[in-house]
Amino acid sequence: MTQPRILVVDDEPQIQRFLKPSLSATGYEVMEAGTGADALKAVATQAPDLVILDLGLPDMDGKDVVASLRGWSDIPIVILSARDRESEKIAALDLGADDYIEKPFGIGELTARIRTALRHRGRRDAIPTITEIDGLTIDPVRRLVSRDGEPLHLTPKEYDLLLLLARHAGRVVTHRTLLTSVWGPAHSDDLHYLRVFIGQLRQKIERDPTQPRIVRTEPGVGYRMAEHE
Repeated sequence: MTQPRILVVDDEPQIQRFLKPSLSATGYEVMEAGTGADALKAVATQAPDLVILDLGLPDMDGKDVVASLRGWSDIPIVILSARDRESEKIAALDLGADDYIEKPFGIGELTARIRTALRHRGRRDAIPTITEIDGLTIDPVRRLVSRDGEPLHLTPKEYDLLLLLARHAGRVVTHRTLLTSVWGPAHSDDLHYLRVFIGQLRQKIERDPTQPRIVRTEPGVGYRMAEHE
């Protein structure tokens, strides 16, 4: 079986020295780039399976790399950066990054996010299938939702919100993406509106809405649905 190829884009030698053996030990082939220009060239000519991208590159902002890649590639992109401002995370995710991890980080968390991003890429063009998470079943073909076999009655907007999160399971989906996708661009800043609907949805789908396991909050950024079973 061919090893997935990961392109690590970071100008810090110590990060490259740490990541290459760590990722190689977990079964990945690792490629390296120190600039945004080299990263774009590598994706175009060497076809890696995933990009780990720092935002603070010497020649261009990492968000510009994301925007450029998304113009012609659906390659999974995991941001790995010391920038901890919520605005940076939101901007990178809205531009099309698949996930965001702050430095310092644990290799276990990083490899888990890599696996999720690679699985999600494989599902992007798949025919919708039944999703099961913690006793919740979502059948997009018949537009049915149930918990432990009992049908749940969701409003059309609650269902659309749940389905959007399910299609991005394991990935954080930003407030803006959820609002514009479900309610339209005119509601892109209506965070209170979204929180109300998430609260209503959790009341219906979670075993304990005060300790949600299915739809989790990414503070200041958005929401993440647990991975499918």
